[in-house]
Amino acid sequence: MPETQYVARLTQEQLDVIVQKHAMFRSARLGGVRAQLGRHDLSNLSLVNCDLSHADFSGASLVQTDFRGAKLDYAILFGADLRFANLQSTSLVRADLRGACLRGTTLVGADLTGVDLREGILTATDNKGNLTPAHKDIPISDSGGADLSGANLTDARLSGAVAIDTNFSDATMRGCKIVRANLSGANFSGANLESADLSLCDLRKANMRGAVLVNAALSLADLTDANMSGALTNRPVGPSVKDLKAPLEDLLRQHTLWVGSNAGEGKQLDITGFDLRTGVNFSRACLTMLKARNAMLYGVSFVDAQLQAADMQNSDLRHANFQSADMRGGDFKGAKLSNAN
Repeated sequence: MPETQYVARLTQEQLDVIVQKHAMFRSARLGGVRAQLGRHDLSNLSLVNCDLSHADFSGASLVQTDFRGAKLDYAILFGADLRFANLQSTSLVRADLRGACLRGTTLVGADLTGVDLREGILTATDNKGNLTPAHKDIPISDSGGADLSGANLTDARLSGAVAIDTNFSDATMRGCKIVRANLSGANFSGANLESADLSLCDLRKANMRGAVLVNAALSLADLTDANMSGALTNRPVGPSVKDLKAPLEDLLRQHTLWVGSNAGEGKQLDITGFDLRTGVNFSRACLTMLKARNAMLYGVSFVDAQLQAADMQNSDLRHANFQSADMRGGDFKGAKLSNAN
């Protein structure tokens, strides 16, 4: 980018003073000043663990800037140059990232809930007073895709975004609006795209292996050569709760009796191969020695359940809730547990 477009090149010491005054501003202390860093050059500086929520970075050069663990909620990063910046585990809740350059950016484990990643063009004035794109001089060779693996992009807006070869593996993208985006070659393996809108998107050669596409809109999306193996859609992948031999409540009572009588009475619960994603709640249930191999239990609640010695090999337990459950002696070999609690 042209050097003339930036207001100033800051040193680490100058930036630290601005961060300190911003912290005072955030706590309503005398002398506090909101960080106004628009069009400043902060490349290669450190903002590790800093709280810069609501700060203004519009058009700033943040190339290789270290934001690990920082808090940038509601920050303005419109048109910012974030090439190869490290935003690992950074909180960017409802941040404005329209038109930002994220080539090679690391966003592993970042929280981008409600973030705005739509198209946007930051302009600069040339010597003749004409408006030109501020990012026109970014080398085309800097084409590495951003790494958003494991990031939380719930309700994010990416309509019209260009995210070629971007890594979204295991990301949570529930309710995302991604209409008309260029996502060719992107990696969505294991990502949760439940209720996302991917209409008219370019998904050629995208890796959707094991992605959750329940209630996702894919109308007129180009899925040429996309890898859809193991993708989870609305289509059942096994017999449902309606196919059980008796109502689930009755089967749970029989299983509890079987456990309490040391297999002398009742009957062991066997849901091997069943798809029980909907209408099932195992909270506080007695499921000791449950048989549930190859079961689809995505998003099911097992809160406070008794799961001692349960056999859940190769089951899909993504986004399942095991809070306070007793899982001692359980067999989870080969089970999918990403984003499970």
